[in-house]
Amino acid sequence: MRIASSLAPGLAILGMLAASTTGRADDLPRPVDPGQARERTCFQTHAPWDSRLQIRSDVAICYGIDKTLAARIAGWKAQGYITHLMTGVSWGEYQDYLYGRFDGINHVDEAQTERSGKVISHGGDVYYMSPGENFGKFLSDGVKRAMDAGAEAIHLEEPEFWVRGGYGAGFKREWKSYYGEDWIAPHSSPDAQYRSSRLKYHLYQRALKQVFDFVKAENARTGRNVKCYVPTHSLINYADWGIVSPESSLIGVGADGFIAQVWTGTAREPNVYRGVKRERTFETAFLEYGAMMNVVRASGGTVWFLNDPIEDNPDHSWDDYKTNWESTQTASLLWPQVSRFEVMPWPERIYRGRYPTVDSSRRKPGEPVVRVPMPPAYATEVQTVITALNDMEQADVSWDCGTRGIGVVVSDSMMFQRGDPSPSDDNLGSFYGLAMPLVKHGIPAEPVQLENAPIAGALAPHKILLMTYEGMKPMTPEVHPPLADWVKKGGALVFLGDDSDPYNSVRSWWNDKAKGMSYRSPREHLFEQLGLSRDAKPGRYPVG
Repeated sequence: MRIASSLAPGLAILGMLAASTTGRADDLPRPVDPGQARERTCFQTHAPWDSRLQIRSDVAICYGIDKTLAARIAGWKAQGYITHLMTGVSWGEYQDYLYGRFDGINHVDEAQTERSGKVISHGGDVYYMSPGENFGKFLSDGVKRAMDAGAEAIHLEEPEFWVRGGYGAGFKREWKSYYGEDWIAPHSSPDAQYRSSRLKYHLYQRALKQVFDFVKAENARTGRNVKCYVPTHSLINYADWGIVSPESSLIGVGADGFIAQVWTGTAREPNVYRGVKRERTFETAFLEYGAMMNVVRASGGTVWFLNDPIEDNPDHSWDDYKTNWESTQTASLLWPQVSRFEVMPWPERIYRGRYPTVDSSRRKPGEPVVRVPMPPAYATEVQTVITALNDMEQADVSWDCGTRGIGVVVSDSMMFQRGDPSPSDDNLGSFYGLAMPLVKHGIPAEPVQLENAPIAGALAPHKILLMTYEGMKPMTPEVHPPLADWVKKGGALVFLGDDSDPYNSVRSWWNDKAKGMSYRSPREHLFEQLGLSRDAKPGRYPVG
């Protein structure tokens, strides 16, 4: 891929930024840039304006709704930044909601709860929520305060429900309301686990829709055009970590786009290739970014790709952070369809933090941990790249390597089969087993979102699709006719599986006899749409 960019516009500010790491920066506002309105780059921070955190980005995203929010927004705005708000959806300082100070109702029983009765917490009483009807109203109340303070867009971060949750009183009430039957322990059968995850998906979809609808109503009332975005991990990472989130459905209920939260912490998660399990940061990041790009390519919306010069684990060395940051950054640039970037989260922990000189994995027993500030050479490299990222939108991109048009089909339901009693492959082999060999052989395989198949043109860029229903299931029958039509028009579908997945037996559309469906697996329905026998043997079949 050929990408041409000029670094010249950033050279003057670069000297100031490099100096800022030593605390010698002048208190200068962000330079005027006619391209800023395109919101090409952004960063998130809870810190108030500080010259040591000066970053050449279009947008400063102020994190958290608290008493300091209005002052923080005003401070960054005064320095020439477009200002957004970001707040957590599944967890946060939401004690007013928990203890009834918001609506007079105690909501502690809406905390996500494990089978043992242990509440899932992000620390103290910052619980992961199993959101009830009023939770979306509570979030909307906070969002209004942010809009009143001048936030020009809203980011609702990480709608996450842990697979190991689903045992709390609040979740049991929602089960009764959603399914019209008494709660069933998720670990009791594959059917119960699948239905539990489907409900978790619905609860956060509902909560976010409440906020999206509220913001749109406020826009109509005030004449503003405040957008709503969802910073979220990739579907691949959530499935791997055992988290359910309503990923691909959010554009349909009102989201304007996403921040693809792909960084060292997700991309270094070990996976298996040729029987060896280890970190493959570049390859994993490439696939994670591709999954998020594919969510919006057909359905619409804006997406920023996140990079982090460090990560959440504070015990790696600066060399480790640098190597992995370069890996994720490079992977993100291999998706030129996306030209917007969140250049970092938490600049305060990057430029003010102190991290080891030697990685924990290489430290000798008894060797003291020496922590130092960000090395100047690394700081300069990061700031140079940030400046270049403001110029990544290209009118013409040509590829001179890699076979294009090959995809691996993914579905949000990958997140539904990760728990007891019959969790799918712990190594997520149903995805990595198809995708990793292609990437390792230089083929830029794209994750292809199954839920987008009914959108006109969604499958058109692809010549070959690899697909399995081991580890995931189609959530509606509507995805099969357009997939079959794509094959009949010349696409090649490589389908793998032996129908042994226990989740084929869950109560869902393909075996709903009341609606005329009597398939043993969704694969049978797909093959019927293709004009093949339900019991077609392994082989090669012409279709269309």
